[in-house]
Formats: sequence, structure tokens, C-alpha cells
Amino acid sequence: MDLFLQTLVSGLLKGGLYAVIGIGMTLIMGVMGIINLAHGQMMMVSMYITYSLFAYAGVDPYVSLLVSVPAIFTLGLFIQQRLLNPLLRAETILPENQVLMTVGVGMVLTEIMRFIFTSDYKSVRTSYSSSTFFVGNISFSVPLTIDFLIAILMTAALFLFLIKTDLGRSVRATAQDKEAAVLMGVDSERITYITFGIGSALVAAAGTLLIPVFYLYPDIGGPFTRKAFVICILGGLGSAVGAIFGGVTLGLAEAFGATYAGMEFEDIIGLVIFLLVLLFLPGGFKRITKV
Repeated sequence: MDLFLQTLVSGLLKGGLYAVIGIGMTLIMGVMGIINLAHGQMMMVSMYITYSLFAYAGVDPYVSLLVSVPAIFTLGLFIQQRLLNPLLRAETILPENQVLMTVGVGMVLTEIMRFIFTSDYKSVRTSYSSSTFFVGNISFSVPLTIDFLIAILMTAALFLFLIKTDLGRSVRATAQDKEAAVLMGVDSERITYITFGIGSALVAAAGTLLIPVFYLYPDIGGPFTRKAFVICILGGLGSAVGAIFGGVTLGLAEAFGATYAGMEFEDIIGLVIFLLVLLFLPGGFKRITKV
């Protein structure tokens, strides 16, 4: 029973971070109607910013949030305004070209980081990176627990923004029916800028929170783009609530897979669940939650 509870705790803590990553991608998907396949690469850039601040200035990773999140938010605004919106305005260009643009952006970001930092594996080892505390016989990783709590606060703040503010309601309206929102006076182009920036900021925060317990190399963005896509499918494309369920589900699947099947099956089990959802619940959790 202790092993089961320990695995459950580990999966939930990891799933909280995955949810933040998934919400960022699903927001962009809901408003723009495209999958951002540079999502993980933007997370990777945030991790390198955090690593640089720690290695060269001694800045704690959690303090680095004050730098990495605004930096990647600005990068997201630039990508949306200068690279994606021109494609959105060109009615003759297929939507798939916007997705291909994000693939290109991801490749460019990866190679820039490789040029600057080389392909060597790097890590941020703080005094608390390996720290744990116990509740009964169950151990809790200190950094993952802090990450989980910050992820909850960020998710709550995002939902308050979407529900309680005029700008947030405009984002939701654009996601639900873009044409109707425009007729009601919503500046859809401005909303796409803001949404892409917010989605980028969320994945930037996840990268900064993850780096004290994870390694870093230029190609790390690809696996996390895949995880974000799996979370979006599990939760239902465009559903923020579904992304939370999807992130937790993936975190639990990886944790139980690693514990009971072996570390080499950690990713495989998550992908098997992904395929089963596509086959038997193509709408994901959105079909259940209706959000």
C-alpha cells in the first residue's frame, strides 16, 4: 500500500506541472485553432534562461520566474505578431502552414540554444533539489511540492483572469465563436497576441519550475511538445479544465508505469492511454466536463 500511495503522490505532483504545460497549449489551440508545435522549445528556452541566471548570477530558480516568464511572454508576442498573424491574414494560405511555421520556430530555437550552450547536458543543483519530507511513510520531494503549489496558484489566477476580467471574457468569447466575438466588438487580432503570450508564459513557468529536478539539453523541447499535445488530446482540444485532467492523468500514468512496469515503460504507457482515448473517447475529457 505504501508503494501505491508513494506512486500516487509522485504522479500527482508531476501531473500538476504537466497541467500547466497543457493549459498553455490548449489556450492557443482554442483561440487560434492551431497546435503550437514550438511549445516545448519555448519551455526549453525558459529553462536555459533559468540555468544562465543560476550559473552566472546565482539567482534562485524560483526568483528566475520574474525574468523567464516575462521574457517568454514577450517572445510569444513576437512570434504571434511577426510570424503567425501574417499567415492568418492570408486567406489563400492553408491553416496547416501556420502549424508548419511553429515547427520551423521550434527548430530555430533549438539550434540557437545549441549554438550558445552546445549539446552538453546541464542541470541546476540547488540546496533543496534532492530534499524530501515525510508524511507518515510517504516521502514528498520539496521542489516538486513547491512546484505543485505554485502550479495551483497559477492555474487559479488564470481562471480568475478568464472569468472575472473583460479581457479574459474576450479570450473565452474568441475561443467559443470568433466570428460572433468580432461582431460584438472584440479585437480578435489583439486577443491572439495576448493568448499566445499567456500560453507561452505558462509553459515558461513550467520550465523554470521543473529545472531544479530535471536535466537540460537543446533537444528537450521535442518530448515536452509531445507531452503537451497528448495532454490536449486527453483533455479535449481547447478545454482548459480538460487540460488539468489530462495533465494529471499523464503524470499518474507515467508514475505507475515506471513503478510497476519499469522506467523504460514510463513514456509508453502514457502514449498507449493517448491512443485509447483517440479510439474510444475522441473528444477527450472535454466530452465529459463540457468545458
